[in-house]
Amino acid sequence: MPDLAVRAATSSAPPVTPAPPTAKQCRPADLAADLRTGIFRSARRLRAERGSADLPDHQYSVLGWLNINGPLTPGMLAEMQHVQPPSMTRTVNTLVELGLAQKAEHPTDGRQVVVSLTDAGLREVKETLRRRDTWLTGRLAQLTPGERATLAAAAQLMRGIAAS
Repeated sequence: MPDLAVRAATSSAPPVTPAPPTAKQCRPADLAADLRTGIFRSARRLRAERGSADLPDHQYSVLGWLNINGPLTPGMLAEMQHVQPPSMTRTVNTLVELGLAQKAEHPTDGRQVVVSLTDAGLREVKETLRRRDTWLTGRLAQLTPGERATLAAAAQLMRGIAAS
């Protein structure tokens, strides 16, 4: 039988307000395990909200990097994504074939190309972000003001953890 967190993440019923954490749940190792599970489940659910192109995660991620950073070489994208250059070349070529990215000559190195978003690629990124924000906003609206305040504080802490 799925646990309460799984049911809450998949149903439209308002979430159950959790009991205050126990001392054991606040120990770093126990908290880490609980947060890891919650973060991965939340991320998986958010990634399920996709734009009309319904891209696999690795392809959408490349569009996201291009949206944030502007034009990049395939080598830079491979490094950011922690994949081998041949894999990134295949991903970039697929995005180009779909009309979501384009390649151009590198401005200073004729041996390389730079990859950038097309207008269609930018629309895909914006639509995916809109759908994800809509889903998450709906879930957050089901929480009490106090629960949302707790999550706002936790979001600041999570950004700090991620930055270190």
